Amino acid sequence: MENSFELNRANWDERAPFHARSEYYAFDRFVAEPEYISDVVRFDLPRLGNLHGLRGLHLQCHIGTDTLSLQRLGAQMVGLDFSSAALIEARRLAAITNTAIEYVEADAYDAPAALGGRTFDLVYTGIGAICWLPDIRRWAGVVSELLNPGGRLFIRESHPVLWSLEDSRDDRLLVLKYPYFEHAEPFVEDVDGTYVDRDAHFKHTVNHSWNHGLGEIVTALLDAGLQLTMFVEHDSVPWEALPGQMERTSDPGEWRLADRPDRLPHSYTLQAVKPR
Repeated sequence: MENSFELNRANWDERAPFHARSEYYAFDRFVAEPEYISDVVRFDLPRLGNLHGLRGLHLQCHIGTDTLSLQRLGAQMVGLDFSSAALIEARRLAAITNTAIEYVEADAYDAPAALGGRTFDLVYTGIGAICWLPDIRRWAGVVSELLNPGGRLFIRESHPVLWSLEDSRDDRLLVLKYPYFEHAEPFVEDVDGTYVDRDAHFKHTVNHSWNHGLGEIVTALLDAGLQLTMFVEHDSVPWEALPGQMERTSDPGEWRLADRPDRLPHSYTLQAVKPR
């Protein structure tokens, strides 16, 4: 499994500077507009509630745009990621926006030790994060350990059904090709480019990922002692997950199937609370 993390870290280290320069992540807007927040965080504003005064942790924070957005909504955030290159960009964004955010380099599973046993009112995880973790039960235990009593996990993630689909570029068919349930062995992909620019070229093209079924995710959180307080499935996702089959929605940054989008759960938002 160590080889998987090494491959994935190399993959993200190479892409992080490219992402930071892209229009998708909008560093220039964060600098020019002090109230600007990422489209991903904006999408969940009706569900996030009041964040003022909360101590928050963003697990797998990448280059920090969602982390900064949550801080702009009133939380005092810490970001954690395993990619040193991503954290260089996250710290740079914080500096050029005059924002005090602490960033910690560590694997998500090692977060409690890396953070010195600190706990938080909010643990946030965004799109495209838990697919890089092989064991969802271990992740849920880490989340529980990181939360204060009364604190909450808030996650928006791509739907495991979406991860199971073949990218056929045929808008008439949705074909389930890949495992829906968690498997010990990773899904191995060798793809040049990135979701920001599929035509970009990189040296590190191989990555390992794992799908996790909704039942596996929810059960893992319940078994870790958390209480599920919200679960919403969405008919959109914040990138063109199936190229050639999707169209933009009225929500900034969101995409959905162009043909009968109600056939597919694209993403979900989940909240779980650690009892007092």
